[in-house]
Amino acid sequence: MDIAFRLDPELIIGTDTINRIGFFCNKYGSRVLVATEQVLYENQSIERLTAVLNDSGIESIVFDEIPAQATADVAETAASLARGARCSAIVGFGGLKTQSIARMAAILSGSKLEVFDLLDGRKSDGAFLPYIAVPTTGRDPFLFSDYFIAVDPRDRSVKLVKSPGGLCAAAVVDGNLSESLSDKFAATTAFDGFCVAVESYCSSKSSFLSDALLEQAISLYAQMMKSYMNNQNVDLVNSATNAGFLMALGSAVSAPGIGTALAYALNGRFPVAKSWCSTVLLPYILERLVSARPEKIAKVAALMGEPVEGASIADSAAMTVDTIRNCMGALKVPARFKDFNLSLDRLIPAAEAARNLEFVAFSPWTVAAEDAFDILKQAF
Repeated sequence: MDIAFRLDPELIIGTDTINRIGFFCNKYGSRVLVATEQVLYENQSIERLTAVLNDSGIESIVFDEIPAQATADVAETAASLARGARCSAIVGFGGLKTQSIARMAAILSGSKLEVFDLLDGRKSDGAFLPYIAVPTTGRDPFLFSDYFIAVDPRDRSVKLVKSPGGLCAAAVVDGNLSESLSDKFAATTAFDGFCVAVESYCSSKSSFLSDALLEQAISLYAQMMKSYMNNQNVDLVNSATNAGFLMALGSAVSAPGIGTALAYALNGRFPVAKSWCSTVLLPYILERLVSARPEKIAKVAALMGEPVEGASIADSAAMTVDTIRNCMGALKVPARFKDFNLSLDRLIPAAEAARNLEFVAFSPWTVAAEDAFDILKQAF
């Protein structure tokens, strides 16, 4: 397979890189809209960002009305504010949902299209405001992709939205901006990133380039899981930042799968964090990948440090599933969707919406809507 890949944003990764955000914003003008979430006031991250911008001679208009269960229509409000204030760029400052809203607002701000046009598959007319990503989580699988996932307010289904070329002008990844999470919740973010990385690793779209990136990401996520299990004092912030960057880059070259799609679909429909959804789904996704890509899941076991020498491919692949289940048990994370008081019947629309996301077509087996629901039933 030929590899066609373009990395849109200018990228800077490291500690306190937020202090250089003004350099990127100054290229476009002296006023920006900061699309963010109110939880970031708690550690004064928003005040720090706006202070850095102000010191760089940039006026910031803060839009902080992005709730945890935000749907795509919030982007229209942000876009209207950006147009009215004559902003020259939009800074997305926050987690996965905030980045999605900011990205869509950047498209709408310079376009004549409305949010439902984008959700219904109409391509952007090419006019937009530059979008600058400042993520507070390092596990956005679409950071370097030309598409992203948004939640349709009409039925809370997830839709794939195509980005015009050059939309993401820059990405500033500062590990110190990571949200403060409990150990159990933080561990689920490692399972979440691991799920995306393994699915992309096993994708029919994978290549030597994506494999090289994702093997390193898988190894880092495995080290993080073991650190959480053993209460080891390691630099988990930098590990999460590095693993998330490699996962995002690798999944952009390749493509994630039905587990990632289901996690987004469930999070869009119910008040359950995406990382929790991915964690519950992970063993069942791995079991299917053992059948579809046994040699790659066997390699995953080796990357996780399992004793695979002399073992058959089948036995090595089985070790991967067993190791993940043991990690989940040791960390006492929920392993069933019924633990979140969800109803099985209400999961059917989520399965259908997940199956309809275009990247699922690159799964290493043909995924029908029934297959997607069967995974949810097993995980229920």
